[in-house]
Amino acid sequence: MQLRQSERRQAKIKMALQGSAGSGKTFSSLLLAKGLTNGKLSKVAIIDTENGSADLYAHLGNFNVLSLQPPFSPQKYAEAIQVCEDAGMEVIIIDSISHCWDYLLDYHSSLAGNSFTNWAKIKPLEKLFIEKILQAKAHVIATMRTKQDYVLNQKDGKFIPEKVGLKAVQRDGLDYEFTLVFDVDIKHFVVSNKDRTGLFMGKPEFTISESIGLQILDWCNSGSVPEKKTQEVQEVTKSEPLPRVQLDEAFQKLPSDINNNYSVPVKVSEKDVYEAIQNCNVIAELIALYKQFPQFQESLRVDFEARKSLITNLSNPNNFSQNGKSRIQ
Repeated sequence: MQLRQSERRQAKIKMALQGSAGSGKTFSSLLLAKGLTNGKLSKVAIIDTENGSADLYAHLGNFNVLSLQPPFSPQKYAEAIQVCEDAGMEVIIIDSISHCWDYLLDYHSSLAGNSFTNWAKIKPLEKLFIEKILQAKAHVIATMRTKQDYVLNQKDGKFIPEKVGLKAVQRDGLDYEFTLVFDVDIKHFVVSNKDRTGLFMGKPEFTISESIGLQILDWCNSGSVPEKKTQEVQEVTKSEPLPRVQLDEAFQKLPSDINNNYSVPVKVSEKDVYEAIQNCNVIAELIALYKQFPQFQESLRVDFEARKSLITNLSNPNNFSQNGKSRIQ
């Protein structure tokens, strides 16, 4: 361990927009992204879970769309973010992450046994998704749907019902994971309820424009350049595609010497194996890990399959389209 002096460093913004249906979250996100890229919408990708709603704003510019279809699992979101990163996107909009929380709630309710202890199976899945957002090498804008209600406001002597957003459809406290959180109302006015940038907290309500994205970009670039950590990464090329295999079938064909690369700890937990899964970069490593710990094959099957799918998809960069649909379904 070593102490160092505090230093303001350049960073990628990780922010969220939350509001009720019709508040303009998608449109506002694209305006922010346009500012964050200095008008280069071709460097913006939107992960669309809203039935193609992103394409309604194609007139703004030639941005990229990656359409997701149900089920909206954390693994699928993580794969989509990776595809965007590999395509060189500077801004990734996730519209919206509320579908992921809906998926986790449904998954939790389907589990047998104690409801409270079953949350231990849900939290690692959500953690995988959130860490993928926070560690992304691009700016990330996540939208969250809020529960809505109606209040009566007086106007010209009459009481008129007005839709208001309440709590976000998301885990309590998720907003603390983001650097900046905007609340968007039905009239498209915005206030900041969390702001580590110091740009918007305590300011009067405003509307989002490209200039707001430029302000955020200036803040992100105002620090020193962080040191790059060297990593040994095995590159996958088109000439050497990863094999599409079923884990169960591959066990019988696995060379016996691969297992020698893995030493079994005296006591290994499910969490240890889960973390090892996330560190696998090739199919052979994943298969060896699966075979090494048969006691966790069933409980972590979803994670093994998700990682296998991610590794395989990364060998095929053609999953990306411009203002169209992705092959990742």
